[in-house]
Amino acid sequence: YFGTSILTGSDSFHEVVVKIERPTYNKPFLGGFRNVSTGMEFHNAGSQTKPKKRPDKGIQLFSKETQTAVEKNVQQQTRNTTSTQMTKIGLYVSNMTDKLITPGKYFTAEEYHKRRLDAVIVIQKYFRRWHAINLVQNLKEQKRLRLACEAEEELRKKREKEEKLRREYEKKLNPKTKEDFELLFHDLELWMQEETERINRTLTGAGRKAALCALLQEETQLIACIGMHKLEANVENQQKTILHLMGKCAQPRRWKAFDGKITEMDTQNSLRGKELLEIYHSIRTKDIPKDERTSVLLTLKRTVKKHECKLTQEIVALIDREVDLMSREVKECNLEGLRKRICTLFLQYIKIPEFNPGVAGLLKVPQDPLKLYKNVYFCHSCENYLAPAEFPIPANSRTIGRCRSCYQLENEARQRESYFKYRLILENLRKSEVDYQDDSKIVFLVQLPDMQYLIEKIWNCQSALSACSDLYDLVMVRWDKQHEWSPWNTILLTKEEADAHLKLCNIQKTYEAQFIYRIEQKHIRAKNYFSQIPVMSSFLHRSNNQANANSYK
Repeated sequence: YFGTSILTGSDSFHEVVVKIERPTYNKPFLGGFRNVSTGMEFHNAGSQTKPKKRPDKGIQLFSKETQTAVEKNVQQQTRNTTSTQMTKIGLYVSNMTDKLITPGKYFTAEEYHKRRLDAVIVIQKYFRRWHAINLVQNLKEQKRLRLACEAEEELRKKREKEEKLRREYEKKLNPKTKEDFELLFHDLELWMQEETERINRTLTGAGRKAALCALLQEETQLIACIGMHKLEANVENQQKTILHLMGKCAQPRRWKAFDGKITEMDTQNSLRGKELLEIYHSIRTKDIPKDERTSVLLTLKRTVKKHECKLTQEIVALIDREVDLMSREVKECNLEGLRKRICTLFLQYIKIPEFNPGVAGLLKVPQDPLKLYKNVYFCHSCENYLAPAEFPIPANSRTIGRCRSCYQLENEARQRESYFKYRLILENLRKSEVDYQDDSKIVFLVQLPDMQYLIEKIWNCQSALSACSDLYDLVMVRWDKQHEWSPWNTILLTKEEADAHLKLCNIQKTYEAQFIYRIEQKHIRAKNYFSQIPVMSSFLHRSNNQANANSYK
């Protein structure tokens, strides 16, 4: 804004306020002039003021261009120039190629639509035929694939069964583990029962007594043979245990990074474990030249001489003795006892945490004697003090009882039962219950004798659906998958049947009432047996309360 004065009279002025709008854009130049003497430029008023708007008359107006159409005349020429020539005076046109067209039979609209309908029906027939052919071919292909899949599945089952029988035969032929010897003693007991029954059925009097005596002698020889195999297996297993222990001592530290890669780091303890493991492998190697054997013994001597004690002094003395005997050309067979003593003493050296710090956390017997007074129990059968892990405590037990070795010895001498198949079923059941992640507890309280009673006495060692009696193919699953597993909420099925059973949403609608009644009767028998166990009774009461609550709903 700025003010200016306008002369209104001879001596009077009027103050006028002029409003100036500063545009944000550059105004277009619409003409003007420039003072030549002063150089000042003056623009036309049109470039300084906005155009005046025309008043709205309230009538919609149209321009001429929107009211008239623009017409154009364009000539076009066809590609082929044709003409029609007629016969006339002075010109003859042949009619040999002309065609005579006569009108056909007239048909009504109804006839036309009827013909169209007939054509549609014909098309539908051919389409349905084509669709049926494709459907049959697809069904045949599905049948072929299903039969091929079933044949492949049968072949797989047959191969698995043969492989299981082969492994079981190899276990019996070359037993190495406790389960293998359990199977061997179980087969021996079955053979004894069959032979005893045959002798009692066919012989009487003195002949029967003589046959039973011969059978007893044969059983004694077989037990002695099994005992020899057990001694060999114990030596081999003991050596594997030693190597496994030393391998753990030499194992580097491992951890997984954020990108999933495994990082390994050798510590001072792991490097020490690797060094001792290499020396142990070297001194156990047989049939090596004397120079290499002497070098290995000298390396062992330098290693153990770093720690002065009675054990290392004895090892050094034995090493010097072996080196002296080898220098005198003593035979290898006469040095076996001495070399075994060196290996045994060096193994004792390895198991001492002062010489091998990595073994401290792997020893079963703690180095502090005060810890033995708290976690040690007395076995009244073998009269040994053992760790708690050596005592199998059944669910219905109120005392510690006997250790595992005594139970195993009694089983081999009297019952000779094999828990291998029941152990497999129990392990598979526990793995499946862990996958549910619903904090199930009962399955971890059930022991092998309980599982054996459950399978043999209640489920008769067969599937509830197909009556399959092969325990290798049977698994235990939940009867009602909404509740945790328990002896009164289980069913024994094959693996395929179990997979199909766990996919069911409503058991009551799927199975027949008679089958459900039979399963419930087995559950009642299981409740009556396991209710005698104090630990199980609390879970039984809780399941009964849940069942009552569901019935009220």
